[in-house]
Amino acid sequence: MTQYGFRAEEIDTSRPHPARIYDYLLGGKDNYEVDREAGNQLAYAAPEVRIGVRANRAFLQRAVRYVVGTGVRQILDIGTGLPTSPNVHEIAEEVAPDVRIAYVDNDPIVNTYANALLSRTGETSIVLADLRDPRAIVEHPDVRKVIDFDEPVALLLVAILHFLTDAEDPARVVAGLRDALPAGSFLVLSHATGDFADRSEAKAVYNKATATLNLRSRAEVERFFDGFELIEPGLAQAPFWRPDTPPPPRSAEIGFYGGVARKNG
Repeated sequence: MTQYGFRAEEIDTSRPHPARIYDYLLGGKDNYEVDREAGNQLAYAAPEVRIGVRANRAFLQRAVRYVVGTGVRQILDIGTGLPTSPNVHEIAEEVAPDVRIAYVDNDPIVNTYANALLSRTGETSIVLADLRDPRAIVEHPDVRKVIDFDEPVALLLVAILHFLTDAEDPARVVAGLRDALPAGSFLVLSHATGDFADRSEAKAVYNKATATLNLRSRAEVERFFDGFELIEPGLAQAPFWRPDTPPPPRSAEIGFYGGVARKNG
């Protein structure tokens, strides 16, 4: 525990890590043999998983373009994972070059890679902090350096809350972050689900990783948007949230919900 309240893990390359598994499934190279083995086990247990992670990434891109298109010029991306091009700042800058972004993750490997690959101007901060302590995040000086909480913020919680157990109370975490946001802010959220197939074997893969996978139903995911107003089409499977290309094959099986919502008051 540091003065800012995060619980950074020791770098552990003996067990698979969710960020590195995700990187492998996206075709990245910032992973280890244990992560590749876990990714292959996931693909065996859930054959559409590679399509699913790409669909989730495409949802992120569309959602960022949407919120920046509304005029938001600040993004707080928590659980950013390993850098994957196009990164959030690259997507945002296609719409508006003056967007400021704070990337937050609690994994030292992610932090190291992000600092090496994403370092640019004072418009971006890369912060080592833990989602389970939302107050420490919003009060972190490197977050405050680029995020003005008196102006609308786009909060990104993409494919991260399903790594919090019910005991860690993810609804409390989201509420703590929501309460720090002014009116006009947005929540961009995606979450894994078992609504469309039995994913017990996929969950078992994460039981050997540094974080467990906690699948939630549509109703459970919708509750994370309490205090926000969902933007059409509401909470949807990731490929079907405002698609700009035909959804990929097997989209109906993809176990990711995605949604964007606005805080009106």
